[in-house]
Amino acid sequence: MAVAVIGAGSWGTALAWLLGQKGYSVWLWGRDAQQINRIARERVNRRYLPEARLPDSVRPTAETAPLQACAVWVLAVPSGALRATLALRPPPDAALVIAAKGLEPNTGKLLTQVVCETLPDSESRTVALSGPNLAVELVRGAPTATVAASRNLACAEQIQELLMTPPTLRVYTNDDVVGVELGGALKNVYAIGAGISDGMGFGDNTKATLLTRGLAEMMRFGAAMGARPETFMGLTGVGDLFATAVSKLSRNYRLGRAVAEGKTAERALAELGQVAEGYPTALVAQSLAAQLGVEMPLLNAIASILRGERALHDALQSLMTRPPKGEREFEVRAL
Repeated sequence: MAVAVIGAGSWGTALAWLLGQKGYSVWLWGRDAQQINRIARERVNRRYLPEARLPDSVRPTAETAPLQACAVWVLAVPSGALRATLALRPPPDAALVIAAKGLEPNTGKLLTQVVCETLPDSESRTVALSGPNLAVELVRGAPTATVAASRNLACAEQIQELLMTPPTLRVYTNDDVVGVELGGALKNVYAIGAGISDGMGFGDNTKATLLTRGLAEMMRFGAAMGARPETFMGLTGVGDLFATAVSKLSRNYRLGRAVAEGKTAERALAELGQVAEGYPTALVAQSLAAQLGVEMPLLNAIASILRGERALHDALQSLMTRPPKGEREFEVRAL
């Protein structure tokens, strides 16, 4: 079976590497022909994942014709590029795996919604892939787990079988697509907050408070969107939140740390040289939460800091002087 991995960033390259290790015929597609030609020549993606030498069964390409013979398309492009990327027109019977984690900028739509709007009748063959999955650790062979979520269990199980690679990668299935997608998207926002906290010199008390209250906000938001609360206690909620908020490999964590050190979000992003999905997600989720009537003070503070509307210490003061609340007051009301 041939697989197309669309997007030659770190995660797309890691997934292509994994599938190639399993012996699948993989086309790794990227729009930058010069970069793709270099990867094909050197057998390594020096810009995004220099540790992973690609197996011979992985063929980098900037052409679209080979993709049409692939039974599975893994969409590993940034959330803001997904809609445009679907113009490549996957085959009508190909399984579609969304490997990005975010909400569509400007619209706030889930990425499965973007796929279904762009490709009618694709819901039953669409899977959201999410979990505590740092590309560098995966290619190093660190034991990793992820979730394949779909409303069609058979499709989720197909992707589970495709990706399961003992002892490196274990894959679980889930039918709560909304919860899995939101967990993967929103955790990036709080990882930025964790980077800010560390950059300001605070300790573990602060980070633990930020992450647990952030998780409560994720669950409230998820409930308003129709997700199951228990999903956020799994790999795509607590698991991904922990990994992204404590690892210096995390782009979102590094973005927050750079902002705490005095850089603007725009400058920090430019220096990262890669997409940090938490930035656009924070901005659009803030607007969506207001529309849904969901109180998310932490997310609002992080979004206002990223916009440059509020100084760090002012945001902290505002959070710490809010009126007293019961710990479960909002959760009980929302759920």
